[in-house]
Amino acid sequence: MKFLSYIEKAGNKLPDPASLFVVGTVIVFILSMIVANLGWVTIDPKGNTINAFNLVSSDGIWWLLSTMVDNFIRFPPLGIVLVGMLGIGLAEKTGFIPALLQYAITHVHLKLLTPATMLLGILSSIALDAGYVVLIPIAAALYIAAGRSPLTGIAVSFAGVSAGFSANFFITALDPLLAGFTQSGAQIIDSSYQVAVTGNWWFMIVSTIILTLVGWLITDRFVEPSIQGVANQNLKSDFTQLENKELRALKYSVLSVILLLVLYLIAITYSGGPLFGIGKRFDRWIEVTVPLLFISFFIPGIIYGILVDNIKSDRDIAGILGDVMSRLGPYIVLAFFAAQFIAAFNQSGLGQMLAIAGGQFLRDLMVPEATLLSCFILMVVMINLIIGSASAKYAFFAPVFVPMLMQIGISPELTQAAYRVGDSVSNVITPMNPYMIIIIMEVRKYVHGSGLGTVVAMMLPYTIGFLIIWLLLLIIWVQTGLPLGPGGELVYGI
Repeated sequence: MKFLSYIEKAGNKLPDPASLFVVGTVIVFILSMIVANLGWVTIDPKGNTINAFNLVSSDGIWWLLSTMVDNFIRFPPLGIVLVGMLGIGLAEKTGFIPALLQYAITHVHLKLLTPATMLLGILSSIALDAGYVVLIPIAAALYIAAGRSPLTGIAVSFAGVSAGFSANFFITALDPLLAGFTQSGAQIIDSSYQVAVTGNWWFMIVSTIILTLVGWLITDRFVEPSIQGVANQNLKSDFTQLENKELRALKYSVLSVILLLVLYLIAITYSGGPLFGIGKRFDRWIEVTVPLLFISFFIPGIIYGILVDNIKSDRDIAGILGDVMSRLGPYIVLAFFAAQFIAAFNQSGLGQMLAIAGGQFLRDLMVPEATLLSCFILMVVMINLIIGSASAKYAFFAPVFVPMLMQIGISPELTQAAYRVGDSVSNVITPMNPYMIIIIMEVRKYVHGSGLGTVVAMMLPYTIGFLIIWLLLLIIWVQTGLPLGPGGELVYGI
């Protein structure tokens, strides 16, 4: 607990992530001046000389001022995240996604309550923070109804929602967000490189299944036995079933999703379909995954909202979408400063020089690929204890590690997958998790005087178990040579 206390204090002293990017940009400017004045150069594998560009010079200042707007507008994660989140946000705001989660978890056989709760927790990452707000309280109430400790319900659902955050059966808002950062990092070395939103899809589908089973085992063998009798035993379940109107709306909304999936399949497989064939680099349907994600949530979200009277006119839709965008305000601010940092890092030449020098250093070490990926994942785990934002961390990591690992043949998609593993598993024990206070308050409903220590002790087995198994899964996957997803190869050809 002293260690976690130090981490919490250190994390709280850090500036806002947007401020970190401002500081990072200033450091890049200063380093570019120093390296350029010292005349340092790097030779790439093709024999080309890479020089540093002095950003503090007259030409450097002009470059920043003349490209600042374009750096922001052309920032790859910006547009794709905003489009995808509009659809997902509307589906959450109208109540479609919370109702779907509530219906699913309340119609599970008691013997399968733990794996079902774990799976729904993992899948809830598609729905913004609905897993924290909806699933965790309902899980606690359901475990009470089943004659089990509510702490078990909280632990299982929190582990799925948070420690399994990156995994899913479906493409979520996280996929285009990370793909955009990965692409920006890869283009430091290869300006034409494109990263598919689906680049980690197959790996994340398998991860979802494996983590569900591992979480089930950890709960039954370690977590539940350790918390039996901790909570007050004279508890009553207080969750409510969906009303008839909500059930009817949910039925028609789900039917609309099924119809959309059938239409997508026809458009992909029919030779004259708009999604049939190859696009600029990937299959057409892969290149339009984000618009398809938007439609897949937007339409059922509207149907549900209309049928439960949450949407009565087009003004209500516009208002909901405005609320969704307002929630994305902090991300837009972060994206502006992250875009300037990455653009400056690229323009300075420091990114290429660091990637080439770092890649050569790693080649000379002759460290096995599995060891490199393991070290990278462990580093992400440790940093995640101090900086909770997944996007902020990866915006710093991607420009450095993606091109560096490309130099030794590790694909950008593989680096991204490794980051997702490390970023997820420690979410349930870091004081920097913005939802940790919600979990602590939920636990306090059943155990008076509990705090961060109670939650960490309860969740630590999941962090350790998920880290070991997920890391092994990634290493085994690499050995098979199978792609991580559509457009997600394991190897980058230098």
